[in-house]
Amino acid sequence: MDSLITAAGRALAQGDPLAALKRVALREDPPALALRGIAMAQLGDFKRAKELLRRAARGFGPTEPMARARCAVAEAEIALVSRDLSGPLRTLSAARAALDAHGDRANAAHAGYLEARHLLLVGRLDETERALHSLDADALPQASRTGYWLVAVGLAMRRIQAETARAALDQARRAAQAARIPALAAEVDRTAHALDAPAARLVTRDGQRLLGLAEVEALIASDTLAVDACRGVVRTGTTLVPLAGRPVLFALARTLAEAWPGDASREGLIARAFRAREADESHRARLRVEIGRLRKALRPMAGISATRRGFALIPQRSRAVALFAPPVEDAHAEVLALLADGEAWSSSALAMALGISPRTVQRALETLAAEGKVEAFGRGRACRWMALSVPGFPTSLLLPVQLTGS
Repeated sequence: MDSLITAAGRALAQGDPLAALKRVALREDPPALALRGIAMAQLGDFKRAKELLRRAARGFGPTEPMARARCAVAEAEIALVSRDLSGPLRTLSAARAALDAHGDRANAAHAGYLEARHLLLVGRLDETERALHSLDADALPQASRTGYWLVAVGLAMRRIQAETARAALDQARRAAQAARIPALAAEVDRTAHALDAPAARLVTRDGQRLLGLAEVEALIASDTLAVDACRGVVRTGTTLVPLAGRPVLFALARTLAEAWPGDASREGLIARAFRAREADESHRARLRVEIGRLRKALRPMAGISATRRGFALIPQRSRAVALFAPPVEDAHAEVLALLADGEAWSSSALAMALGISPRTVQRALETLAAEGKVEAFGRGRACRWMALSVPGFPTSLLLPVQLTGS
């Protein structure tokens, strides 16, 4: 490798794309094209970056599999940053295997880190943890170590583990200081801000207050019966009853939790669960059926007793009932939570991350745009969406996650 290529690569590793371009901007050989592509990605021109990387990969040809794999990893990273959650990301495993086979431990580890980051983004936490544990963190390039620890922070936040998240954040901050790249330090600061932001809102009969992540963790670890409106579950300790897919039952559970230690009226339960302005006999009959289903779902965590006025939630082993909800509630909270990361998302990527249909996402985006909460730029397949301003909207509890009962 010639001196200009070496110097450009060193500049990119230090986060200085302009210095790299000065050395290879006029060159058309594959190594220079690859470095130019990475430089353009660091400058934010993702479209041009992808074009250059693909030209570089074609130029390397089948006789240089390691160079082609490096181009694939770089393109996958661009796809991840630009929230293109299909396409290039599917080639990461193959690229990582090729790099491993040719002894490129640093770039193979970087590919593994990108896989973990992608898995975290779409809420596959168990797979994210396995991906992180399978990585040799010491083999990562210095700049990638910050990202590795930020993924660990995100994983801990999603699992509501405040102390673990703080420890990983400290590691990320030390890695960013060692890398001496301002953009990495800024990313660590943004993550620290998200970790310090309110994670939920505790709602009781007497009022409400904001909770930090550590407070949510302490509440969940206690013997409190927690109705979690952030994830649509009812839980006591490690026992979970997922109700996100049963909105009527969860609406009833939430209304009963809001009224605890008192009872909730039948009219209030019907209005919340069935969205009926006036309750007739058919609504009352349906309420009895749904209360029976909820009683069965919550056994043995809690009972539901009928009262003269309505129904009351009776925790069986816990001393208290707590309802915690998102700090800011919105009908399209999950979409806003993803957009709150400040990146530009396509509607298809949002649908993939949330596990819902593209049309449902599109309707949500159109509603949010009409409310002045998001904006679109670009057209057709190049259309991307960003949040305008969503104060108090952390992502730790709102982002999609596959919940288990353990």
